[in-house]
Amino acid sequence: MDSPVRSCSVIKAVEGRVGSGCGYLHFVKSKEKNPDKTSVRVFNTLLVTHDGFLTEGGSGCHIAIRQLTVTVPLTPTTPTAELFSKKRFYTFIRTFLMAAVVSASFVKEELPPTLTSTSPPPASIFDGATRLYIAYICPFAQRTWITRNYKGLQDKIKLVAIDLVDRPAWYKEKVYPENKVPALVHNNEVKGESLDLIKYIDSHFEGPSLLPDDPAKQAFAEELLAYSDSFFKAIFSSILSKGEGISADAVAALDKLEESLSKFEDGPFFLGCDFSLVDIAYAPFVERFQIFLSDLKKYDITNGRPKLTSWIEDLNKIEAYTATKQDPQVLLAHTKKKFGLA
Repeated sequence: MDSPVRSCSVIKAVEGRVGSGCGYLHFVKSKEKNPDKTSVRVFNTLLVTHDGFLTEGGSGCHIAIRQLTVTVPLTPTTPTAELFSKKRFYTFIRTFLMAAVVSASFVKEELPPTLTSTSPPPASIFDGATRLYIAYICPFAQRTWITRNYKGLQDKIKLVAIDLVDRPAWYKEKVYPENKVPALVHNNEVKGESLDLIKYIDSHFEGPSLLPDDPAKQAFAEELLAYSDSFFKAIFSSILSKGEGISADAVAALDKLEESLSKFEDGPFFLGCDFSLVDIAYAPFVERFQIFLSDLKKYDITNGRPKLTSWIEDLNKIEAYTATKQDPQVLLAHTKKKFGLA
């Protein structure tokens, strides 16, 4: 295998998350005989590594993508050009560049106070401003919050936090008659339902797309988004049941996530290397179920599920998500009180 060029351009790691603090861009030329042995194909390949070396002997080639490291197994006989198909190459480079955009656009913000029944409404609810009404503790609202953060829309979509226990009367009367969160006021219209809203925010606002162009991944995304309610119901019904341990339906639901995370091999997320609306749809619930099942049922959702374990680890490297996480003990206490759990 041709040796990579070590003296190459240096790409600074986004927020210092890549190994030693820099990544190396490699331009590698290789050649390979065609199966008919009468011609030779010449390949020019661009690779990104975190340490500057392409390794052999099965130890793997590490491709630095901001908060994600993908390992592609190699063998001493593998031609350099076969490390990446053209499609995989463009996917990795696109993801790397998009991650830089996301990092640059992410703004750590001071969160607004939670509004209660004694809080006055905004001066003008329908004044052309875009507002996202959420509750910090609500997993459905958290989906929209993550989406807004990931697309770098902190200045475009203002958060309005509502106390679900002590809701302002004006919220139902003047904003959203369903009296639920999340709700989005955009172009002086109100929209609700978390799965509809994350799709709406993704398609109607600037920022990195949260659905890939690959038709196979798009179809799988729709399948998993449609399944998310069934997943929630299977796990939550087990949480509410008496005794330790969880139901067969809950185990099957968790196993389905493990299986789904194995669908694409180019990354740790549901759609491979693409962090997407699917990850956003499941993240708030897996976050809570891991806490609740451990405390109430003495059940570890990651045990025997390495893909789910890796997914949770990589998810927790994404600031757009971690900025929305709540204190585990607060979530646990809230759920215990609300449903009368011991």
